[in-house]
Amino acid sequence: MQADALTMQANALTMQADALTMQADALTMQADALTMQADALTMQADALTMQAYALALQGITKFNLLQTNEMLYLGIKIK
Repeated sequence: MQADALTMQANALTMQADALTMQADALTMQADALTMQADALTMQADALTMQAYALALQGITKFNLLQTNEMLYLGIKIK
């Protein structure tokens, strides 16, 4: 009888350990998901930064073109 009681206790502890392992696995998966979300947000931020650089370069190009056209219109020599 005592052996049966000890076996049942051991089985209960094993089930508790299994439950804790499953909880730890679930938390690990949640952490992985959050990491992937953070990576996605970082990539979005990088993409927005590149868009901003592209717009800035477009602005500079347009300004330079306007300046060149003005010089040509006024007959100013470009070195």
